[in-house]
Amino acid sequence: MHDSFGAFIKNEDVRIPGATTGPLGGLTFATKDNFDIKGHITGAGNPDWLRSHEPATSTAPAVQMLLDAGATLVGKTIMDELAFSLNGENIHYGTPVNPAAPDRIPGGSSSGSASATAGRLVDFALGTDTSGSVRVPASYCGLFGIRATHGAISTEGVVPLAPSFDTVGWFAREADLLYRVGKVLLPKPSVSKSPARLLIADDAFALADSPIQVVLQAEIKKLAELTQSVLHIRLSETSLEIWTKIEVTCKTYEVWQAHGEWISAAKPKFAAEIEKRFLRASTVTAAQKEEAAIRRSTIRSRLLELLRDDTVLCLPTTPGIAPLRNAPPVATDKTRNRTLTLSCIAGLVGAPQITLPVAQHDGCPVGLSLMAAPGSDMNLLYFAPRLLSRG
Repeated sequence: MHDSFGAFIKNEDVRIPGATTGPLGGLTFATKDNFDIKGHITGAGNPDWLRSHEPATSTAPAVQMLLDAGATLVGKTIMDELAFSLNGENIHYGTPVNPAAPDRIPGGSSSGSASATAGRLVDFALGTDTSGSVRVPASYCGLFGIRATHGAISTEGVVPLAPSFDTVGWFAREADLLYRVGKVLLPKPSVSKSPARLLIADDAFALADSPIQVVLQAEIKKLAELTQSVLHIRLSETSLEIWTKIEVTCKTYEVWQAHGEWISAAKPKFAAEIEKRFLRASTVTAAQKEEAAIRRSTIRSRLLELLRDDTVLCLPTTPGIAPLRNAPPVATDKTRNRTLTLSCIAGLVGAPQITLPVAQHDGCPVGLSLMAAPGSDMNLLYFAPRLLSRG
């Protein structure tokens, strides 16, 4: 296969035929390079990680389920180092092209999986999502993407970042295929009644650039016309930026617990911005994490109450279109902070979130997200695209 987008790990020949029959028979997929594939070293986006680890002795269950369903794995994709970025720019392996906006970043950390799917190199691709690593590149590359309910799909055989936030997710160009993959990966793939109530998160939309708010209004109107009731709300009684700080404290503590020992021993080379994040993670104390965890529990209770009774929450996936490639860190950090504020919401409660490629601005894709209560993944996968298409 000719990889014209730089999406795949080079010099890594990973091709595994799927089962001869199954619901995904005849389809191809790629997997992010933090999923174990038996007999191959899981690189996690960093050469020093690759150098210091042995080949996997088994294949990650999420990958095996897709193979058993008939899909053929055609390669492993480039990712941000240890999944600790939202940009998709890897100093070691290169930045995959965003096929929908080649002069802009693809988003990360599941950058190669998004690039391969948007570039039609595969039918769909696996990624992981801790703080937006599927949702953000899906929005930037004009794809359907979902982060599953936390714990709904096994993360065994997946290099962790922050285990209480880490989820499996996937990309597709068509809503129907996103749904078909979900029927394979998710437990008890049944569909209940349609969403009865739509919540529009005004404080989340306030984080988006003005043009993004404008182009999403038509899609919001379609949703509003097709639900029994619509309510504009503020998610936070104070500010969503405080939620971000809580998420970052809990997450970065877990990051250092997961990787601090290896970093201290291997002294790996990271991109400057990622190295700074690991350094900050090393300074978070158990007491700080416990305090943040208590506040996280309060936020979770509030969100679970809001999402009860077949409620769907609507918010922008990202605050703007994909930033330009090679933008200075001061510019990307500002975008990253607002993006994290939007993407942390689902992570704090462990909820599923689907992003839909519903609009464009300045020739670039814009995603709209729908979130529902934990365990409502199949409802989102089934109903959200159909609601939008009927408008």
